Order: sequence, then C-alpha cells, then structure tokens
Amino acid sequence: MVKIFSGRRLKLLVSIFQIRCIRFLLIAALSLISYLAFTPVEYTLVESTNDKLDHLAAFFVLALLADFSFPETGYHWPKILPLLLFGLFIEIIQYFLPYRMFSWFDFLTDCIGLLCYGCSRPWLRQIPFVQLRWEKS
Repeated sequence: MVKIFSGRRLKLLVSIFQIRCIRFLLIAALSLISYLAFTPVEYTLVESTNDKLDHLAAFFVLALLADFSFPETGYHWPKILPLLLFGLFIEIIQYFLPYRMFSWFDFLTDCIGLLCYGCSRPWLRQIPFVQLRWEKS
C-alpha cells in the first residue's frame, strides 16, 4: 500500500489550507467593512449598536485575521500599519461623501481595537482552537 501523505506533510497541507481560508476571511472582512463605510444605506443591525463599538469590534477582528493570516511573523508594525492606514483611508473617503463625515474619534477607536487585540493575545493563547496559531510545525 502506498502512503501518499505522511503525518507531518498532511499537517502542513491542512495548515496551508487554514491560512488560505483565514486570508479569504480577511479579504471578505475588509470588503464588508469598506462597503458598510461607504454606502449611504443604513443597516438595522449596524445602526442599532454604538458606532464606536462597531469600529472597535471591526478592527479587533481585522487584527485577529491579519495576525492569523501570516502566522510566521508576530503582531508588529508590518501587520498593524496597513490596518491603521485602512482606518485612515476610510475616514478620508468619508470626508468626501455627502452622507458620511470624517471623525478622528472613529479613527482613534480603530486604533484602540488594534491595541485591544494586541493586549488580548495572552488570553487568546489559552483557547484550545485559537492556540493553534502559535503552534510550531
């Protein structure tokens, strides 16, 4: 009987598949956040929550997805800076939209969401499914 994949190779393939899925989720989250930030339509679910909580949660999730999308590096400026620039980009575009407005407080809340993710990493390492991100191959 021919063994196609050894245990280690199969684990590597599963890991590559998981990373690609998480990268897809990152792109989907960036697209959804952009759509919600630039569209004039108000959504009941989004509008029923506090705007600052929306920003905080969105950027926490973006930080998590960015961190898990590239697990070979830590959560440092190469991951944080593009997300900060994305938050600033959203606010700049909203400045030019008649139905939106630029807000430094929104951008500050985006920054706090990124910081909250960075601070929560020690607790996330305790969650069995999530701790796979820090596992060495």
